[in-house]
Amino acid sequence: MADKQVAAGKVAIVTGGGSGIGRAVAHALLGAGWKVALAGRRVDALEETAKLSGAGDRALPVATDVTDPAQVEALFQQAQKAWGRVDLLFNNAGMGLAAAPLEDIAVADWKRVVDTNLSGMFYGIQQAFRVMKAQDPMGGRIINNGSISAHAPRPHSIAYTSTKHAVTGLTKAAALDGRRYNIAVGQIDIGNALTPLAERMTRGVPQANGEIAVEPVMDVKLVGESVLYMASLPPEANVLFHTVMATKMPFVGRG
Repeated sequence: MADKQVAAGKVAIVTGGGSGIGRAVAHALLGAGWKVALAGRRVDALEETAKLSGAGDRALPVATDVTDPAQVEALFQQAQKAWGRVDLLFNNAGMGLAAAPLEDIAVADWKRVVDTNLSGMFYGIQQAFRVMKAQDPMGGRIINNGSISAHAPRPHSIAYTSTKHAVTGLTKAAALDGRRYNIAVGQIDIGNALTPLAERMTRGVPQANGEIAVEPVMDVKLVGESVLYMASLPPEANVLFHTVMATKMPFVGRG
């Protein structure tokens, strides 16, 4: 377990903090004593995350659309204004499309996914670099949400899968460029954590062979604990890639 005394004074930004994985990670950090700026498009959901945490003024909801670099900059400015620095970015906001043959995907929908999952994640990394290299002491940590889809696709998921593969490139390049600024960059790849979006796994989802099958899931709190572990490492250590998944989900092997 992370030491609350060590975490006291540490500041994190969690994008997509209004639900699911973002909420679970925010609660894990807040429970360990972190101060957390919660970012997302729906301020009511962010406020609910803050209220459920019981963390009081250590949780700061900030309405943010990550596809707008000006809003991402304003998010970091609000965290700095409140607490003086930023030690961690959990770069989590993302979206997918309903499963559909790739030849039927509208260009506008493709661009929406790229704008959120790739460009939005870059804007977060870029702003984190600008803040972390200028603060004293210099440095910090960025954890990108990659997903199992950063390794293997599901049927009819070309937009989501392509952007999540691209996140791996962002992680590697930022990890390299962050060395000179004491910025550690890593990636967590999550498989079948039970959130409202993943509930469909328990009812059956398409498989590569065309069958519909129920897939095992895990408690989303385990994702929060995983990110907390990565975030709690000393500056000289980094988890570059971390996979946490339901043990029996169809990922390794042939399905």
